[in-house]
Amino acid sequence: MSIQDPHHTDPMSATTSTEDQLAGMHRSVVVIGGGQAGLSMSWWLADRGIDHVVLEADRAGHEWRDRRWDSFCLVTPNWQCALPGFGYAGDDPDGFMVRDEIVEYLEKFVASFNPPLVEGVRATALRARAAGTFEIRTDRGTLTADQVVVATGPYQVPRTPRVAERLPEGIHQLHSSQYRNADELPEGAVLVVGTGQSGSQIAEDLHLAGRQVHLATGTAPRVARFYRGRDCVAWLSDMGTYTKGIEQFSDTETVRHKTNHYVTGRDGGRDIDLRRFAREGMRLHGRLAAVTGDGTLSFGPELRANLNGADAVSEGIKDSIDAYIDANGIDAPVEERRAPVWQPGPEADEPYELDLAEAGITTVIWSTGFGRDNRWIELPIFDGRGYPTHDRGVTSQPGLYFLGLPWQHTWGSGRFSGVADDAEHLLEQIVTARRGSAVADGLHWLAGTPASSYPDLDRDEDWVAPRTAN
Repeated sequence: MSIQDPHHTDPMSATTSTEDQLAGMHRSVVVIGGGQAGLSMSWWLADRGIDHVVLEADRAGHEWRDRRWDSFCLVTPNWQCALPGFGYAGDDPDGFMVRDEIVEYLEKFVASFNPPLVEGVRATALRARAAGTFEIRTDRGTLTADQVVVATGPYQVPRTPRVAERLPEGIHQLHSSQYRNADELPEGAVLVVGTGQSGSQIAEDLHLAGRQVHLATGTAPRVARFYRGRDCVAWLSDMGTYTKGIEQFSDTETVRHKTNHYVTGRDGGRDIDLRRFAREGMRLHGRLAAVTGDGTLSFGPELRANLNGADAVSEGIKDSIDAYIDANGIDAPVEERRAPVWQPGPEADEPYELDLAEAGITTVIWSTGFGRDNRWIELPIFDGRGYPTHDRGVTSQPGLYFLGLPWQHTWGSGRFSGVADDAEHLLEQIVTARRGSAVADGLHWLAGTPASSYPDLDRDEDWVAPRTAN
């Protein structure tokens, strides 16, 4: 893999901060989060010569390096990797970078412009000050800023359902973010709960490793990897799917929080066909409904509907590609539609139970998504579900922005393909922002007092992160 040299301005190395410099520091912009979103924001700020600092709780690229399994790879082609000034320029644009290559891509991006990045510092509070600026408290001192960009990502807190507490003590449990490979798990069958991108790919990884896999399915849609001679992503890109703004949809909330389609880039890319896995011995189930104290699992009767629903979405995407090809007179090979290779038996249409011990299940992997934890942001900018209210990342609090949220503006928001455009948009807002009336430290909260507008860490021991996009 090779990366093109970016056309860039001076990296502003003089603004790079050390631990001793954080306390009392003031910057025009503080960017919180050093993933692809925060780094993209830094690139644009540096390009415009705006003094800033990027705070990262771990290391740049931490999410890719430490919370992905060994065989993980992108599900979008390499040509969609387009960080600002740093697009993919390797010899496999239609391939899919594996985990270590993704980390290398980010590391080279950082090295290309030497951002003012401080790693290993966690923001613990964000508040507005009477002077119209912001105060950012961290575990390494307090600093201030004229404007703040929150780029902490959507996948902060692994979500595990309370039903997990009912599993027998001898069952090994882990969240999908903790899974690395089949060899690290105890011997025996594995139950994977959830069929979003992570759950489906982990189930495939275990299946290919020869493990007996049970998969509790959900309503996640799927998409074909290739159709009519091209990757479906290439067709959809030509069709303008990935640049369509969320304001063009009638139900923005449904779009913003919908589950991603499952597919894989593994071994050059292919479909994830749960029906084929079932024909090869994987056990598919409906929704995991309950766990009894004796280790019995109850599943709902949704398996057939879940499989048919995922297939319907995939076929609908193919229909839209067919229509695009016909409308534009494109010469593309005709591809025959194939019937499903497996159907669940009639027993799947009724609730049923499974005994963990009889099935030999020793491990349960919860692929049940993530939540956001914004309790450290002490500003009234959230809706009733804890989601930040914004317009293309611009909040109602003057000078405060979000970057890297799913569907912040388009499908590519937060991804390698679209985060650069979102960051550039915020740059223009930052440059042109004219601060309104300052928010006093004695802030008038929308309801109650500041402490009652978000959970109290000392009292709310059972607080669970709000659900967000999977």
